Amino acid sequence: MDVDEGITSTSFSIDARSTPPLSRRREAIYQFTQQSLPACKPVLTPAWVIATFFVISVVFIPTGFITLRASRSVVEIVDRYDADCVPEEFKINKVAYIKDNSIPKNCTRLIKINKHMKAPIYIYYQLDNYYQNHRRYVKSRSDRQLLQGLGYNDTSSCQPEEFNNGLPVVPCGLIAWSLFNDTYTFVRGGSKVKVNRNNIAWKSDRDHKFGKHVYPYNFQNGTLIGGGSLKPTVPLSDQEDLIVWMRTAALPSFRKLYGKIEMDLEADDVVTVTLMNNYNTYSFGGKKKLVLSTSNWLGGRNDFLGASYIFVGSSCIFIALIFLLLHMKSSTSRTYGETPCLTWNKKSILS
Repeated sequence: MDVDEGITSTSFSIDARSTPPLSRRREAIYQFTQQSLPACKPVLTPAWVIATFFVISVVFIPTGFITLRASRSVVEIVDRYDADCVPEEFKINKVAYIKDNSIPKNCTRLIKINKHMKAPIYIYYQLDNYYQNHRRYVKSRSDRQLLQGLGYNDTSSCQPEEFNNGLPVVPCGLIAWSLFNDTYTFVRGGSKVKVNRNNIAWKSDRDHKFGKHVYPYNFQNGTLIGGGSLKPTVPLSDQEDLIVWMRTAALPSFRKLYGKIEMDLEADDVVTVTLMNNYNTYSFGGKKKLVLSTSNWLGGRNDFLGASYIFVGSSCIFIALIFLLLHMKSSTSRTYGETPCLTWNKKSILS
């Protein structure tokens, strides 16, 4: 027997258990660092890739049309009133109109119902170009004070609305100070439409973020009045207008729930809305809108989700067709996943 053959056969017969533990550990580390550990490495053949894109499109496109149809079934009426509710003599100087308390701010709007609206009908006020997400505005509040009231003294985060006339303010901060204060009254066919203003805020906010024994104190008593006022005999947990307003919006255009109409409105009904145009959006070029909307299993009207599903599904069909054409054009006889056919392996073999 040749010497080399004997050495080779002997080396192959060595049991792996005889390898020192340190060497085995180094070998394991080497396999990990070189990403050569046993793993599931599926080979993405053209058939699998094309079929996957087709399946995604088959699922997404019908889902998108169903979602889009559900969104379009929501009846929504939007009425912008901030410009029309300013008297003619103040059209040029709207800021002077909104700041003059001697001028009546009542305004009447007629809203025609174009399609049957099933109860409950949600009433929203919408503000545009209003940046509730401004850093200084968002930080100007005290969550501890909303729970504890005057028992919590560290309200430095509420600046510049921390004190009025040297006395603490409850609730303090710019968010509460700028509370929305337009009001709406609805009349249909000569009879007043009842608006339910209970349970418009999140239950978690009412129960855990606003104290049941905390009452407004020294609120809107300064020389500069911001927005709405609060009832001093009602605890903060029951003042749901404030709770809704204190949940700040992330975008400059947002809607907040004002109340609910718990009766159906028929097509061709005319609803008379008597509103008080109190809130100042004219100083910063903001817009105010009144929104009446129904809801369904999807929520309110929003076409974005359905349009996104349709767009993604259509894109998958387009990509699948391109891959199919490329596969038909450059098909080869070799088996997919043959590692010797990889570019870097070919170079090593040639070298």
